[in-house]
Amino acid sequence: MSSRRLFIKSGLAGIALAGIPGVVSALAPVEQHVLSNSAGKLKLRFAIASDGHYGQPDTPFKKDHENIIQWLNEAHHVSPLNFVIINGDLVHDRPELLKEVKNNYYDRLKVPFYAIPGNHDHADTATWKSVFGYEDNYSFENNGIGFILANTSNTKGTYIAPNADFMKRELEKFKDLKTVFVILHIPPHLWGPENSFVDSPETVSLLHSYPNVKAVFHGHDHNLDAVFYTNKLPHFFDSHIGGNWGTSYRGYRIVEVDEANKITTYQVNASKSPLLNETSF
Repeated sequence: MSSRRLFIKSGLAGIALAGIPGVVSALAPVEQHVLSNSAGKLKLRFAIASDGHYGQPDTPFKKDHENIIQWLNEAHHVSPLNFVIINGDLVHDRPELLKEVKNNYYDRLKVPFYAIPGNHDHADTATWKSVFGYEDNYSFENNGIGFILANTSNTKGTYIAPNADFMKRELEKFKDLKTVFVILHIPPHLWGPENSFVDSPETVSLLHSYPNVKAVFHGHDHNLDAVFYTNKLPHFFDSHIGGNWGTSYRGYRIVEVDEANKITTYQVNASKSPLLNETSF
């Protein structure tokens, strides 16, 4: 991964953030943010992480997973999480390891978790359901907030747009909710020539047609931990759990929704300091 590519991606993310009016970005210690929300007025608080690449040769993948479980359980102890979402690339090209990483690591989380495939998971629908209990396209509702998790790859690791019929059906199902979040490992839009994403204007148009879709969350690019936009719709990234490239830290993203439906999200690095790219909208 060249330094030029990293510079381009970071610069584009900064431009996208700066170009949207009404978006506040700030850095603050984790403790300060937790205390500011300690009055019990949150409707929902969850964490999202991606790209563990369990089983990747020449990486400390077991230590990486011990770390993320410890960090997420510590975050839950300090300020309770409703659940965790693992956004793709749980394993590295070895779908037979999905059960191992689930049973040995993610099942040790103190809260429920949901997972969606990435391009390195190579699992078909039947395999995914046999391990996790639900299919590779899945939705759920929690405290009046809808979540749509859609697969963006196939068993060969090819990048694909999310299934249009599934997306339309679930968006319609949740159309009366005030807030819907969409989880896609691979983004459906190219923000620059160096993006290894999927160019799917149909997906983007569909997301834009539902004003209650408030944010889309992506993994896949380990270098990214900020926000890009399609029109006014924010697309957030969360760095990486493991693998052999990306940001210099391992991290995850926290998302909070208060009783007034105000959304706050921030990136947490492995050392728990400081908050990265906090955005309220």
